[in-house]
Order: sequence, then C-alpha cells, then structure tokens
Amino acid sequence: MNPIDYSPGPSSPQASAAASRSTVSRSSRLRALTALAALTFIIAGGAFAPGSARAAEQSPAGPAVVDTDGGQLKGIIGDGVTEFRGIPYAAPPTANLRWRAPQPAAKWTGARDASTFSPVCPQQPPSPNGQSEDCLYLNVTTPDGARSKGGPLPVIFFIHGGGFELGEGADYDATKLAKAGAVVVTINYRLGLLGFLAHPALADKPGGPAGNYGLMDQQAALRWVQANIAQFGGDAHNVTIDGQSAGGLSVLAQLASPSAKGLFQRAIIESGAFAPKQLSLATAEAAGQASATAVGCADQSADCLRQVPVATLVANQPLSVTPGIIDGAVLKQSVLGAIAKGQFNRVPIINGSNTEEERLFTGIGLSVTNGATSVLPAGGITAANYKATLASNFGVSSATAAAIAAQYPLSKYAQPALAFSAANSDANFSCPALAVDSAASLYVPTYAYDFNDNTAPERFIPSPPLPTTATHQSELQYLFDLPNALPATLNTDQEALATTMRAAWTKFAATGSPATAGQDWPKFDVLHQRVLSLQAPTSKVETNFSAQHHCLFWGGVALTNLR
Repeated sequence: MNPIDYSPGPSSPQASAAASRSTVSRSSRLRALTALAALTFIIAGGAFAPGSARAAEQSPAGPAVVDTDGGQLKGIIGDGVTEFRGIPYAAPPTANLRWRAPQPAAKWTGARDASTFSPVCPQQPPSPNGQSEDCLYLNVTTPDGARSKGGPLPVIFFIHGGGFELGEGADYDATKLAKAGAVVVTINYRLGLLGFLAHPALADKPGGPAGNYGLMDQQAALRWVQANIAQFGGDAHNVTIDGQSAGGLSVLAQLASPSAKGLFQRAIIESGAFAPKQLSLATAEAAGQASATAVGCADQSADCLRQVPVATLVANQPLSVTPGIIDGAVLKQSVLGAIAKGQFNRVPIINGSNTEEERLFTGIGLSVTNGATSVLPAGGITAANYKATLASNFGVSSATAAAIAAQYPLSKYAQPALAFSAANSDANFSCPALAVDSAASLYVPTYAYDFNDNTAPERFIPSPPLPTTATHQSELQYLFDLPNALPATLNTDQEALATTMRAAWTKFAATGSPATAGQDWPKFDVLHQRVLSLQAPTSKVETNFSAQHHCLFWGGVALTNLR
C-alpha cells in the first residue's frame, strides 16, 4: 500500500507490512526513541504526574455515591461537577486473560472509593502515575444536578490518542465540557503489543480473529456505559463517541465495526483519518510472529507469550502507529472502504483536521505516514535532500517526488522542513479527512471542520524547534483542560472559541447537529464541500479546503502509485 493512497481498495501485503513497522537502523531507532521521549508531554505526562493537577475536592456535603451493576461508587464533588475516577469496566487482562477479549469486572461490596485514577496501561515512556496490565478503568464527569435536570443528558465518550502506544483518560479534565451540558466518559484501553498483537497462537481457531484487543476494550467500556450511565444522569440511548488522533482512528474503527452496532448514536473524529486502510490478518500475524521472536518466544506459543514480562513487551513495541487489523470479527474491512460502501454504523458525524498536523512531528524528526512512524534524516531536511526525503517518506519514484516538490516549492517556505511538513500534513491528514467527509456525507449527516487557530499555544513540546501553528493536538485544549501538559493560557478570543467549540460538541451530542445560536455549521456535501474553519475570534465557513490542501493533486498521486 502506498503511504499516500487513501482511496478504498486492496493493498499489497508487502506494502502493508511496511506500514505496520518501520525498518530503521539502530542509530535511527535511538534517535526516534529520543524524539518520542520529548513527546512524553503529548500523552504520557512528562514532568507532570498524571492527575497531580487535579486534586480531589470534597464539598462540605461529602462525597457523591451512585449505584452501578458492580457495586456502589463514592465520587468527589468539584467545580460544578462530580467526578468518579478509576471505575473498572472489565476484569484485569492479565495471566491467562492477556490477549483475550475483555471479561466482566468483578463486583465489590460497600462503597468503592472513586477519587483517584487507576494506573495506566503499559507504555513507554512510563507514566509517573504508575502503570499496570490491570488498567481497564474509566472515569465519569457529570455536571451538578445531572440527575434532576428534567431528563438524562447526552453522553460524550472520549477515546484518547497517543499512537495506540501512549496515553490515558486522566490526561483530559472534562470539567468544562461537562458543564456545557454532557456527561463525559474517558477511558484507558490496552496499548502497543498488549492491545494489538495478532498471532496465530492467540486465535480461537486457525485463521480466526486475533489482535484488536484495544478496540474490544473500547467496546466493553461502551457496554458499561449502556448498563450504568443512567445512574450518573446520562442517556444510554444518546452516546457520542469522540476521539483524537489514534482515538479518532478508533472512532472510525468503531463506525466500521459490526460488533459496535447500537453502542453509540453520534461520532466525532478529531485528526483520525491518517490511516484509513487497515492491515490484513495475514500481514499482522506475520508481524506478530516477528515480535514473538523478538521477545524470546521462538517457539511461537501462546503459553510463552503470556509469560513474557510486561517491560519486555513494551521495550519491543515496533516503531509505528498500529492502524488496526482486518481480523474478520471486530473489523471486516478497512475503515474508509466500509464508509465508502455505506457498510458502517450510520450515525451523524463530525470529522476534522488541523491546519498542519505534521508540524509537531517534523519538528522532532519524525513522520507519521499512513499509520507508520518513520525517522527523518539525522541532519534535518535540507534543500539538498528535500526531494530524496519526499521519495523515501512517501515510497514514490524520483519523478513523483519532483512533482510533489513542485507543488510545495522551497521558495514558498522559510525552511525546507516547513515545506516537507506542509506536504506531509496534506497527504496524511487533511486530504484523507476530506475523503472521509466525502464518503460519509453520501449516507449520514456529516459536519467537517478545519481547526485553524494558528496562534494556539503549543502544549506538548517545550521550546518547539519550528514556528508554531495549529498542529496535531492543538484543538484539545479548547475542549478539555490538560492538567498533564505544559501550562498555557488562552487569550480572550481563544477562550471565546473554546466556549463555542464546547457548545458545538455538546449540541451535536444532544441533537446530531453542531450548529448553535452563535455559530452556523452547515452539513458537508460533495458538491459544495462546506468546511467550518474553527479560528479566533470568529469561525467561518469555507469552500476551498481541497484547494488549500492540494487534495486533487494528492488524489492523482495516489492513483499513479497504486500497487
């Protein structure tokens, strides 16, 4: 599969294997891991211990208590909301339950303390909050009076990003989003090899499904919501799944998954269209067998794999984003193919991307191309290596690389890295997002956005090496407080945009339309291609998204390089 091919259709096993893992030298991998360590702030918390910025606040009336199907929970009352943290939604996926579908959580007696977050799922860099295979927990934030507002509130179920390798629900303080009118759920789900290892020994039968355990976890958490959210003032029949980056791709996967049918009624995809084609089971299992050898299981047995120390599995995580597996159960086809054919869970959709998604990665020497993370030249991108870097990054001929360079000439950019970042962003985020909009809008109400507040504070990279812009994750701070990221303050115009966005998200969750009294947001259709440019101080509807991001050009490149 060519990295820039975002049209639905078959892909070659050889190219899919390349997409599932990056082949880099030892020194390149060391540089990549160093860069990923710099990205600790993105999800893993950096110098900020997860949850440390949100101390438990008890009201004079004492903690709130609710009943669930597992037992009572004792939450904490804070600033206009009540939080319930560290709620088990599935049994610990340890020992014989490692690499199995999530099982029901054990019940408890008495009121379980829900004032602290659970450990995070194993990841690298490690989280200061502690990590454990016993990590299948979720958090609920509900506004004051949610159970007495004349009817249940819509539910926003947020799936964190982090390349399916990093992150936790505790990174997102949902207080303001909940106060805008929703019950908000954040979750942990299995990551890395623990969440997405496909291996023949792990299948229920030869050729049977394996992998996608992290996606199964998300569905288990959604089933918990169905059973319990009414006790928190939420409407089990009005659930919106929302996700960013890998979380956004997870939303696409749940749209495409037959086993997720009926678990949600709306979907929001933030920067999640970067890997619209998923791996075949055969390709994923071949990669899984290589991983088994790497962690010391040359016999390729399930018994051996289930005894491998967690630290060994985390240390041998392939340097890539795992885009999901067509296992025949959770996923029967790629996400864009499912949407293009109308074979998906048909619910209203918000889908969007940010001005230049790759700027964040380019600045630290990485590229995210169709789900695979690769390492950029050690000395940086220069005029001398610009075309060669394009050719290597996209897996195209020198002639095609020259055509790309002509679309993004160095003369228009202050430095070569910015030209590369613009091209990479359009090819891997913006134009695939437009492809999702175009396909989905044929079947369901679809609302498209382009987040363009180019003065948004950079919360995840200290002293960013490239000029700041609206890049990957920039929009998150307008929806959530980010207690584990670098501190920053939105200015007056940005706070107004944040208020507008939270109102649109909750209005969409309630009604299926994000248009509010203060902001019109028309449906996307293929003919008019209306996209809302989210920007401060005033957002506006645009119809030139395709031209701005060279999408006709990238479509032609994709067709030229189909394999």
